[in-house]
Amino acid sequence: MSDIFSGAKLVVVKVGSALLVDGAKGELRREWLASLCDDVAALKKQGVAVVLVSSGSIALGRRLLKLPAGELRLEESQAAAAAGQVRLAEAYADMLASRNIVAAQVLLTFGDTEERRRYLNARATLGTLVELGAVPVINENDTVATAEIKFGDNDRLGARVASMIGADRLVLLSDVDGLYTADPGKDASATHIPEVTAITSEIEAMAGGSISGLGRGGMTSKLIAAKIAMGAGCDVILAKGESLNPLSAIQTGARHTFFRASLTPAAAKKRWIAGVLRPEGSLVIDEGAVRALKDGKSLLPAGIRQIDGRFERGDAVLVKDRDGREIARGLAAYNASDAERIAGKRTVEIEAILGYRGRDEMIHRDDLILTGNSDLGSGHDGS
Repeated sequence: MSDIFSGAKLVVVKVGSALLVDGAKGELRREWLASLCDDVAALKKQGVAVVLVSSGSIALGRRLLKLPAGELRLEESQAAAAAGQVRLAEAYADMLASRNIVAAQVLLTFGDTEERRRYLNARATLGTLVELGAVPVINENDTVATAEIKFGDNDRLGARVASMIGADRLVLLSDVDGLYTADPGKDASATHIPEVTAITSEIEAMAGGSISGLGRGGMTSKLIAAKIAMGAGCDVILAKGESLNPLSAIQTGARHTFFRASLTPAAAKKRWIAGVLRPEGSLVIDEGAVRALKDGKSLLPAGIRQIDGRFERGDAVLVKDRDGREIARGLAAYNASDAERIAGKRTVEIEAILGYRGRDEMIHRDDLILTGNSDLGSGHDGS
C-alpha cells in the first residue's frame, strides 16, 4: 500500500476539540494526544515537516474557570480561551519535547491571513519555525477575536494556513471517515467517496447545501476548507481521528476521502502571481540578471538597474530587461524605497545600507515566474 504522505515535504494537521478534549469531563485526552505526537515524530523522521492547527483552548478553559454548561457569552469564551490556551500549549510542548521536538505556539486571527503585511509576517515566522525543525501549534486567537473577525472554524483556519505556507497535504481529522453521497446517519444508502478531484455543485450537494463561505461546521466547512486548499495546490485528506495514532491509521489504509489538487503548491502560487495580482511597480535588470533568471535563479539586488513605482514588501512587481520587455513577475522582498537604496549593490552590503538584515534576494525564485516572450522562453517558471 502506498504511503499517502509519500512525496510530501510539509503537512498541516487540523485537530478538533472533540478529539482532543473529553466532552463529559472537560479534560485533555492525554493518551490520544501522545499517540498523535508519536505520529508527528514518525513523519518528521521520514523528512516530512508538520504544522498542527489545534482547537481545544475554550473547552479546556471553561472547566478550569468553572463556567456553566451551555453557550458562553463572548467575554466568557475569550476568558476560557485565555485560561485554556496555557494548558493546551503546555501539553503540546511537554508531549513533543519528550520526543525531542520543539513546539511553538502561534495564535492567528482571520486578519492575519487577509491583510498583506500581517500575512507576510505570519508566513515568514511559520516558515522559519519549520526550517528550524520546530512544530508550530496554531490556534485561532480566541482571546481577542470576535464574530466579525473569526474564521468560524478550524477547518478553514487549517486551509488558510496550508495555503499560506505552501503545504503539500492538509489533514482534517474529524468525527467522520470521509465524504459520503449523503449523510450516512440519515440515509442508509449513502456511499463513501474515496477521491474527489474538483468541488463541483454535485459534491456541494452531498454536504447538504451551498459552500458559499457562509456555512459553519459539519461537512460544509470541510468542503469550504478543501476548496481553499486545493486552489493553493494542496491535497486534502478527510479522515476519522478518534482512534489512537490517527495519522498512522491513514497511512496503513484507514478509510478516508482524498481531495486531489490539480496543481502543486509551487505551480498554484506562480499561476496566482502571473495572473491574479496587479503589479504595483517594475524593476529593470541587466543582461546578467536576465541570464540568471533563465537558469532558474533568484533575482539579486546587484542585477537591478532601475526601480519604478511605489510598492511595499510582498507586492507584485514586473521585471523588465533594459529594452523594456517584460521578463517576469514576482513578489518583492523589499519596498520601493529600500529597493532603490540597494539596487546594484552586493548582497553582503544590504545590512550596512539598510540597517537591518533582510533577505538576500530582491525576488526569491519561489516567488517569481517568467512571463516574457523573449529568448527566455514563454511559460518557463524559473523553478
